[in-house]
Amino acid sequence: MPQSLPTNPTHFTSEIDTGLDVESDVANPAGELADPEILLELVDDEGVTIGTAEKLWAHQQPGRLHRAFSVFLFDRQGRLLLQRRALGKYHSPGVWSNTCCGHPYPDEPPFVAAARRTAEELGVAPALLCEAGTVRYDLPDEASGLIEREWNHLFVGLVTDPVRPNPDEVDDFAFVTAQELKTLEAERPFSVWFRTVFEAALPGIREIAGRDW
Repeated sequence: MPQSLPTNPTHFTSEIDTGLDVESDVANPAGELADPEILLELVDDEGVTIGTAEKLWAHQQPGRLHRAFSVFLFDRQGRLLLQRRALGKYHSPGVWSNTCCGHPYPDEPPFVAAARRTAEELGVAPALLCEAGTVRYDLPDEASGLIEREWNHLFVGLVTDPVRPNPDEVDDFAFVTAQELKTLEAERPFSVWFRTVFEAALPGIREIAGRDW
């Protein structure tokens, strides 16, 4: 039976230590970024790398088109793993979103970045991860005043091991059916990019999780 939607973060174990430099957007007590020197890849209108930019600067109006990725992982029952972003994040804190989102480091393949970031945020490696195309969008976030101008690489796959989120990154998580997702979207705030990347990834999602999606 599908699990009921969680209402508070009761899934947490200890903080995950990957031994890697984590691409975190958690603010420090002064409201500043924990690591202001994280660099992203800037791209042109064809998705070709043209340079680098500091992460927060690239998200400030008017925004700079940059490379990103979005991951959608499903369990053996065909349920989608969602996360609620940690309240300490400077961008879109406390909202629900897909399994994992992020940005490759300069020269890092998006597939590698997607697997790395999933482990850093959720403490689990995908059992299967497949490319599902790309999508470009320009989406302002009224709550933060930031903007998402991204060339986003989409990935879908399977997760079979227990999820062990890093509480600095993830406040809560849930496995949901397609119908439960509709209910959750109607009741809770989601990231400004979720619906765009979800619809773009749907063909790949249906290959992995079935036509119910």
